[in-house]
Amino acid sequence: MLILIGSPRRDGNSAALAEAVRRGAEAAGTRTQVCFLDDCIARLLHDTRNPRESAAEDGYEELFLERFLPADGVVFCTPVYWYGMSAQTKAFLDRSFEYYVAGHPRHDEVLAGMQHKRIGLCVASEESYPGVTLGIVHQLQEFARYTHSSFVGVVHGVGNRRGEVADDPRNPVAAAEALGREFFARAYSDYRADSPRSTAVWAAAG
Repeated sequence: MLILIGSPRRDGNSAALAEAVRRGAEAAGTRTQVCFLDDCIARLLHDTRNPRESAAEDGYEELFLERFLPADGVVFCTPVYWYGMSAQTKAFLDRSFEYYVAGHPRHDEVLAGMQHKRIGLCVASEESYPGVTLGIVHQLQEFARYTHSSFVGVVHGVGNRRGEVADDPRNPVAAAEALGREFFARAYSDYRADSPRSTAVWAAAG
């Protein structure tokens, strides 16, 4: 499991949720890696159709090719900035285009590696109303569908001061830990009209 933190705060609410995911995952025997995205991203996506001298190299290529592509599951942890994901998180997704664009020499390998992952999301916001996270949830859901991946869980924690998400009475820290622990076991379904399926959602116990 790769856990990507899209906040620059090392002791912030997104980091607290990420740490809970890590604890849960490792308790279940899952190997984890945690990355603060601003340690690896120093520029945005450039126009790949008009090659130019790029900005200073950063750690994105190593993160994407050597850590993201081999991961079986990825959990994105982001604060809500202007009712969307953080710029670091968005840049991580945008810059993947540099590698799966048809003209890239590793296009086929990259496209194959991006697919069939399990995806999770932890969001921290100051506001508690449910709609505050919908834009982020929608974007990750569409990313998962585009890559034939399984979007297995969302945790929303509310807090403003650093670490205040732990005071949210809905207990998102425990929910994030459960997400990590159950990440590779949670059922996922996304039916179409012609999908073969049982009339029961859950298999009978026993």
